[in-house]
Amino acid sequence: MDCCIVSALWCLVALYLFIHCLCFIFADADFTLLWASLFGNRPENKLKGLVVWVTGASSGIGEELAYQLAKCGSHLILSARREDELNRVKRCCLECSDLQDEDIRVLPLDLLERTTHKEKTKAAIQYFGHINVLINNGGRSQRSLCLETSVDVYQALMELNFLGTVSITKQVLPHMTQRGSGSIVTVSSVVGLAGAPLATGYAASKHALQGFFNSLRTELTDFPNILISTVCPGPVQSHIVQNAFTEELTKPMAAAGNQEHKMPTSRCVHLMLVGIANGVKEMWIAQQPFLMFYYAWQYAPTCAWFITNMLGRKRVQNFKAGLDADTAYFTKPKTS
Repeated sequence: MDCCIVSALWCLVALYLFIHCLCFIFADADFTLLWASLFGNRPENKLKGLVVWVTGASSGIGEELAYQLAKCGSHLILSARREDELNRVKRCCLECSDLQDEDIRVLPLDLLERTTHKEKTKAAIQYFGHINVLINNGGRSQRSLCLETSVDVYQALMELNFLGTVSITKQVLPHMTQRGSGSIVTVSSVVGLAGAPLATGYAASKHALQGFFNSLRTELTDFPNILISTVCPGPVQSHIVQNAFTEELTKPMAAAGNQEHKMPTSRCVHLMLVGIANGVKEMWIAQQPFLMFYYAWQYAPTCAWFITNMLGRKRVQNFKAGLDADTAYFTKPKTS
């Protein structure tokens, strides 16, 4: 009898592990986030009526955040450099939701102009009276080899992605500590957790953000109702590649390549909002095989280094051959 019970328990354990492995194969986010998406709070319930300030809202993930937040009923402050694009996003938000014109404030913002951030934050707070959620989404990527990249590019990446984000955060945070609640959500990247070729400066800026916000979170233990959350997406369909820095500040990207193999922006943003609604402190969002790399770096770094070096070598070869670095991992570079 005892043997039957033990055998049954082992079968249940094996079945449990099999189901988890099967789920992992098809997963596109970490287990905490997926669990929240299935059994946690719904964004449309938790975020309705909240004031959300989104930077980098004129395109890509920021634009999609505006649309989905509008459908949730959030009041929006949309910021980026291009005011005409922000107005376009606002019009689309009004068309796809029940929000009224006064529920969305367009607030042009340049993350590099840090001397303006105090006044911009003051204007944002005055318009709605408070800010519930700040989503730090503004920034640029990089596609260039270290040996060919100007130091000016590295400086620009740190000024924009890191210091610009820190500056806005430092302006909003006192408002949230005074209220005793709020959420600061920062879009990092998979390269904020692990390095990648062609993105030495970008990875450095995202590592800096990870370190800053992980440390900030520990400083705010006296404010349990303030959420500090970082989002680490893998490849997502957006304009980040088209707008990436190259080896020189003024040199544009030659071609962005096909984006169809990447995660749809709408899925990435939905998972982000699920994480915000459920207070998830760090979100890993990526399709396979990229999600596997997150776990490998966390639990098997030696194995992760082997895989990263193998794929990294291929990525550099493809880049030098003029192929798109993001789509050509498993194709042979064409040689003349």
